[in-house]
Amino acid sequence: MTSKLIRGTALDGQIRFFVTNTTNMVEDAKTIHQTSPVATAALGRLLTATSILGVMLKGENNKVTARIHGNGPIGTMIATSNATGNVKGYVGNPLVLVDSPTKGKLNVGGAVGTDGEITIIKDLGMKNSYISNYPLVSGEIGEDFAAYFMHSEQTPSAVGLGVIMDVDYTIKSAGGFIIQLMPETDENVAFIIEERIKEIGSVSELFAKSKNEKEVLEELLGPFAPEIMKEYEIAYHCDCHRERFEKALISLGKDELSKILDEDGHAELQCHFCNKTYQFNQENLKSLIRESK
Repeated sequence: MTSKLIRGTALDGQIRFFVTNTTNMVEDAKTIHQTSPVATAALGRLLTATSILGVMLKGENNKVTARIHGNGPIGTMIATSNATGNVKGYVGNPLVLVDSPTKGKLNVGGAVGTDGEITIIKDLGMKNSYISNYPLVSGEIGEDFAAYFMHSEQTPSAVGLGVIMDVDYTIKSAGGFIIQLMPETDENVAFIIEERIKEIGSVSELFAKSKNEKEVLEELLGPFAPEIMKEYEIAYHCDCHRERFEKALISLGKDELSKILDEDGHAELQCHFCNKTYQFNQENLKSLIRESK
């Protein structure tokens, strides 16, 4: 199922914004990975932010990966997006459970932890990828992305990410926004935006009230005359294929492949992003051994 994302500018180009309703995307991710409620909330926030990072890319073949490792019980979290916002991801421990100090609120920070960093890897089609990281602030993901933008990219950014689960554990709403101020924007603008965000509260609550991404944009930036520049249909999408896993096996080398053939007689590889399993029987392995020579 697809979700929607809009991008544009406001206040005569002094503000750029990205707003997205990712309810369907997060529901698909939850179904694929069978995540616990807190893992669903954490992964949903990361997928939402990474999808926005994807549409920030300039080249149509560019990709971006966001990795969060806070030494919490959820383990390492990874999400990857292309330049049209289609995203995939996973968490190390999809069944994680943690107590919450606040009734009715999932303890994402407790699951993620804060003893680690957020790492952004941009594949811009050059020989080497651009890699940047910053220590985690809270493990709540939105605050961590805001800190990353401020300190690693020197871009003041307001980041709101949220996931709400219904009583039947389906996704009631999910979505987010990133609002960035361009250089030399008046400081009063930042203050006004900050106050509006405080008044609005949870972005996921806004989407839960049947507001779409355009209505949420109006709530956020209405007084600044926002202009939508582009709209995207985005989805949870894994682009894995058998040939990629064949190359992975060939990279093991002839000796290791021969050992697998002799000891197991077959190989089974599973994609972390979609859980699809690829089987390689004896004849497949023999063919790969010949190729590895």
